[in-house]
Amino acid sequence: MSRPKPWEIDDDLWALIEPLLPVVERRPDHPGRKRLDDRKALQGILFVLSTNIQWEWLPQELGFGSGMTCWRRLRDWNQAGVWHKLQEILLAKLRGADQLDFSRAAIDTSHVRALRGGPKPGRVRSTAPGRARNTT
Repeated sequence: MSRPKPWEIDDDLWALIEPLLPVVERRPDHPGRKRLDDRKALQGILFVLSTNIQWEWLPQELGFGSGMTCWRRLRDWNQAGVWHKLQEILLAKLRGADQLDFSRAAIDTSHVRALRGGPKPGRVRSTAPGRARNTT
């Protein structure tokens, strides 16, 4: 039995994610091109993030749409709060199953802004033994 790829989404996880995604209706007067399936777009996002390639290099052969499409979906879903809601749901499921282990938790406060700009750095001291000669 082979391990699933990091960008492959099983049906159970997709059942949790799909209701969180915003529904975009096609306009009847100007329908345009058919919208890429959300699951394929999510797999494209996960492919780019797991392989660390640039968005525009997303291979078309995989069927995940263009890199720009996946990037826009990521942006739209982020603005809609999808990831925050998904995290809350997954944490609740893990808590309910008693599978959370906080003994290895780390708290990172690097994202907290410093009030009033934080401490001001002093003047940088020169490491040279003396002043340079004037060349003019």
